[in-house]
This record gives sequence, structure tokens and C-alpha cells, in this order.
Amino acid sequence: MDNSIFSRIRNYRAVDARLSTSGQPSVDQLREIAEAGFTFVVNLALHDDPRYSLPDEAGVVRSLGMRYVHIPVQFSAPTHADLLAFFEVMARNEGETIWVHCAANMRVSAFLGLYRVIRQGWTHERAFALMNDIWQPDETWSSFISAALERSHG
Repeated sequence: MDNSIFSRIRNYRAVDARLSTSGQPSVDQLREIAEAGFTFVVNLALHDDPRYSLPDEAGVVRSLGMRYVHIPVQFSAPTHADLLAFFEVMARNEGETIWVHCAANMRVSAFLGLYRVIRQGWTHERAFALMNDIWQPDETWSSFISAALERSHG
């Protein structure tokens, strides 16, 4: 997979051979994602802000032959239900080549870190390395991450 074609996508990260994450891709970038062999797109951003979303991302993704799931996560108020929905989608589609995005790869990197600690048993440091490379969570997200980690141990 030629990762250089994705370098224009905001905060693009190749996580491993089957998983990449980013901010919002354009229609042309979604076409490149499909051509690179991705089969499934997960969007954690909202659809109601034209600065950070496409008018019909679901339609575009499906027209390119990929599957699409939208889990709208309010950046200022992420919920445990959002996180569980993400866990379910990731677990159910483990064999797929997945592209997960939001507006800036902030929601995604936090959710992915939690998934790796809680569901895959990774160490905190390793699981959150991607997130820490992209951003430092604000109070809302720090509290959300701490609560999710605590809940998983209870």
C-alpha cells in the first residue's frame, strides 16, 4: 500500500496493514482509499457541519464498493454508548481492511486507544501512542478516557 497518496489527508496514520485512521477525507481521497483496497469506512464525526463532513459520505463510500458505518460522536460530549458501538463495529469487522476517521483523528485516536486497552489488552502507553502523537486530550476527553478505563476494571 502506497501510504504517500494519503499524506494529504488530515492527521493520516497507517496503524497497521489492516487499519488506517485520519481526519475527514474528501470524495477524491475516499476514491483513493477504495483503490488502495480498503473495504470498510467508519466515521465518528458528525454529519451536520459542512466544514468537517461531506454532503453524502455514506452514498459516496457505498458507490465505491466499501461498507460504511456512522457513529456520530459529539466532540464536546462523548458517551459510553458511542464507545460501545465503536467496540462492536471493530470486533465484528476484524478481518476487514478498515479506515476509521472523524474530523481531525482526535475522536478516533482516543476510541482506538480505549479499544486496544479494554478489548485487546494492550498497555496504556502503547495503546495511546497514536493519540499522543496527534493531540493531548482536553478535560472532557481526559475524564471520558479515565471513566471508560475505570468502568472496564469494575
